[in-house]
Amino acid sequence: MRTMILGALCAIAMVTSANAAIKEEPVTYTDGETTMKGFVVYDDASQAKRPGIVMVHEWWGITNHIHNEAKKLAEQGYTAFIADMYGDAKTADNPKDAGALSGSVMKNPAAMESRFKAARDQLVKQASVNPQQIGAVGYCFGGAVVLNMARAGADLAAVAGYHASLGLNTPAPAPGTVKAKILILNGADDPFVKREQYDALKKDFDAAKVDYRIIEYPGAVHAFTNPEATELGKKFNLPIRYDAKVDQEAKAEATKFFAADLKK
Repeated sequence: MRTMILGALCAIAMVTSANAAIKEEPVTYTDGETTMKGFVVYDDASQAKRPGIVMVHEWWGITNHIHNEAKKLAEQGYTAFIADMYGDAKTADNPKDAGALSGSVMKNPAAMESRFKAARDQLVKQASVNPQQIGAVGYCFGGAVVLNMARAGADLAAVAGYHASLGLNTPAPAPGTVKAKILILNGADDPFVKREQYDALKKDFDAAKVDYRIIEYPGAVHAFTNPEATELGKKFNLPIRYDAKVDQEAKAEATKFFAADLKK
């Protein structure tokens, strides 16, 4: 009988393990009167609360690339929340529309902050999340958003930006107001990020005594984490390109960074 019971328990465990998977669930929420459509992504194999990361998309909107990045974070033991910064999960398939969408957010810092906060609020409500361990990650346009939110004193422990735009439009932070540790992972040959923007960011962060690190990857340009970037660059004559080696190196740095500052 004992052998039969053990065998049954093992069979149940195997079935449970087989059914455990990365879950992605749509989340409809609001920012004022604007309907937002994000996604929560997590590994349901664990019932434990875990750190949460707000993810902010590129100027194209929420694309396959962002969904895939969220799944990778879930596999590493985080709950990821893909924020909708445009409302109704709008996306763009050309630079003109993408620029208009991203510009509508960047030109309105109050709306940017409100939409980010709405996404963060949804993340901390998730049953799988420890609300005391929240970070953020952004890509291109999204990198600028999460850096702006860190500068504005958002309640975040760690913020990482991949090929982050540095045309930041929030006021220079006062000493002690930036709560997040910051990691910027950019291409050294990215023509969209100007040297004077790095200089201004460093000046602000140094004056505010921010814990930050900037890594620039030689030869890498904009959008180096996005496998679709090379084709998009050719299609629209844009200086964007996927770089598998740099992608791997940057992800390794971010993995260490988030583990050190969110999994305490």
